Amino acid sequence: MRYYRPFSSGYRDRYGMFPPAVKWLIIINVAFFLGPRVLFFNLYTFHQIFGLVPARLFGNLFIWQPVTYMFLHGGTWHILINMFILWMFGSELERTWGTREFLKFYFVAGIGAGLVNVVFSIFSPETWHIPIIGASGAIYGILVAYAMLFPNRLVYVYFLIPVKVKYLVIFLVAIEFLSTYRADGVAHFAHLGGALIGFLYLRYNLRWRLRKWSLSELVQRLREDRMVRKREEGDKLMEEVDAILDKINKVGYENLTRREKKILDKASDRLSDSD
Repeated sequence: MRYYRPFSSGYRDRYGMFPPAVKWLIIINVAFFLGPRVLFFNLYTFHQIFGLVPARLFGNLFIWQPVTYMFLHGGTWHILINMFILWMFGSELERTWGTREFLKFYFVAGIGAGLVNVVFSIFSPETWHIPIIGASGAIYGILVAYAMLFPNRLVYVYFLIPVKVKYLVIFLVAIEFLSTYRADGVAHFAHLGGALIGFLYLRYNLRWRLRKWSLSELVQRLREDRMVRKREEGDKLMEEVDAILDKINKVGYENLTRREKKILDKASDRLSDSD
């Protein structure tokens, strides 16, 4: 599956196509991928030390593993697709939130994804010594965050088929859920964990709380968000009204459905209140 989203107006800023956090995350991931291979390190040992291995995490107290495992990848396609999605969707998230908040979200989703997979590995003792590697947990968190912030943006699957981001992400998460029973060597619970952590992080506004805003700042942000939601609801209502007015011009008011007449009444009441 391939994705393409044309840049919207204003997408490029003074950072160009690569904002700083996304750029350095890609550089570090590539360095961790190429470094051991160029220096002829034993990949099994390298992954046992820096991958997320439940037996090592608890038995040897390798407490760095929930972080370092995100920078390891097993193959070229693995790292390419993760870095492509990181750039494609993460760049706009970083521009929206700022570098600091984006990095915080990235590591919360990635670390949380790894720990979720560790919890489920308790029920599969045969995976206790198998390293979990890859940024896919954090990437799924980014996908969910993008779908929550920009649900109706279009991506082109195989560069041909336009799909709204929210439907694409729901599809990908559903595929991961249905794949949890397959012994295919993929850490599906890490992917689902990243998606879940990303959703909860944004849904319950933990990003605001972690910024340690004052109460007055938090109240102001809540008010702004409420106004945005009302404005979005109003825009949707007016789109429906426009369609109904076009219908009236064609077939007359008497041929409207009961629902369409109620929409007009609702719009009329809203205009009266605004006056």
